Amino acid sequence: MSDIPPSDVTDLFPKKEEDSDLQVLQHRLAELDSEHRDLDEVISRLSDGGVSDQLRIQRLKKRKLNLKDEITRLHAKLLPDIIA
Repeated sequence: MSDIPPSDVTDLFPKKEEDSDLQVLQHRLAELDSEHRDLDEVISRLSDGGVSDQLRIQRLKKRKLNLKDEITRLHAKLLPDIIA
């Protein structure tokens, strides 16, 4: 195996498709979590301000709720229920 250049060694041990799917889900989950936190901060700032645009706040809250639902679905895919 010493005759094989390092770049070719990775071809001997191909990545499992499951591993890349898992990484994609984890990356997407991190993105959604970040957007959810950002929306929470924006909603808080808009609500704390004197004059607020209630329609805009309502839309942001709806988007935040949709994100939370998607986050829950991804968590379920990553950590499926174990039937005991």
